Amino acid sequence: MGVKNSVLGLIFASLHDSTVVELTKQRTMGSIMFGGRYRLIDFPLSNMVNSGITEVGVITKSNYGSLLDHLGTGREWDLSRKKGGLHLLPPFSQNIGDGVYRGRLEALNNVWNYVQHSSAEYVILADCDYVCNINFEDVLKQHIETGADITAVYGKFRYTEESGACVDVLEMDAEKRIKSVLIDPQIAGECNICLDMYVMRKDLLAKLVKDAVSRNKYSLIRDCLQAKVDELKLMGYEFGGYFSRIDSVKSYFEANMALLQPENRAALFQPNAPIYTKIGDNGPVKYGLDAKVSNSLIADGCIIEGTVENCILFRGVKVGKGSIVRDCILMQGTTIGNNCALTAVITDKNVEATEGRVLTGSDSYPLYIGKNAKI
Repeated sequence: MGVKNSVLGLIFASLHDSTVVELTKQRTMGSIMFGGRYRLIDFPLSNMVNSGITEVGVITKSNYGSLLDHLGTGREWDLSRKKGGLHLLPPFSQNIGDGVYRGRLEALNNVWNYVQHSSAEYVILADCDYVCNINFEDVLKQHIETGADITAVYGKFRYTEESGACVDVLEMDAEKRIKSVLIDPQIAGECNICLDMYVMRKDLLAKLVKDAVSRNKYSLIRDCLQAKVDELKLMGYEFGGYFSRIDSVKSYFEANMALLQPENRAALFQPNAPIYTKIGDNGPVKYGLDAKVSNSLIADGCIIEGTVENCILFRGVKVGKGSIVRDCILMQGTTIGNNCALTAVITDKNVEATEGRVLTGSDSYPLYIGKNAKI
């Protein structure tokens, strides 16, 4: 059974906005910039496209203007189609007072007219808080072979209570059947962390959504996986590749910095499974006569006249003469004036640091500067 004709992809772009509130004040989590030229939604969306899925719905929630601008018609992902293609789905629910959905099941109930009109037999659900390169064909194959009701993708992870919020840990038997689902457990050590990707038949999802709404339930994890672990056949699919979890400004900083290691870049950006993104028509990077750059990812359109070490620079960043920038993430349009010194700093879009500014953070507590700020 081919993935192309049997699967509908659904991506939740905003479920984890509250874990990175600094970065999501004016955008959804799916549109957070990552790796010099990408957005977080590029990863689950590209994974689906590379797996042959030609119909994808993106469920939004709030602050989704930049997400709409980034995705457009879906042309960069080959999803600008007359049949199937990319669909941006409304964020509001009619069942609750403020109109904003509380969880996956409530969101799915709100867009169910779209889901039920799809001819797909299976549905793949994914969020935007994990960065990885996964082949969903392998997940679907195992799902069918094992006769699972729901298959959850997981990865090995060394967990502590400080690992972050909203962590779901799966406990399985030798056949990888899920026996229990732990939500924010008080444990330590290596465990099976759920990567927020699920496969199931569309008719089963319809029953789960209908049942949840009738009982005023809304959480797929708590009200389906955890509550029905003995009722449904829940299976785990182990993803053994590279992944990173974005659940705080610190983890966002670490995930970006991890890309400076060649083995991580090779695992994430694979020639046979590329990560697609919106194309920017920028010129190549310009280096001044005194520019010094080492171990950095620098996007097109940048102008470098100072020193850049161990940094991620997005499109259109300018670093002035005599400035030293180390261990920093500078988002699109950031301008660093002459004779500045920045260490462990994250600048949002269009930030300007005037001449002679000194800004210092640390690996544990990177300094974040908001969008359009002038220092």
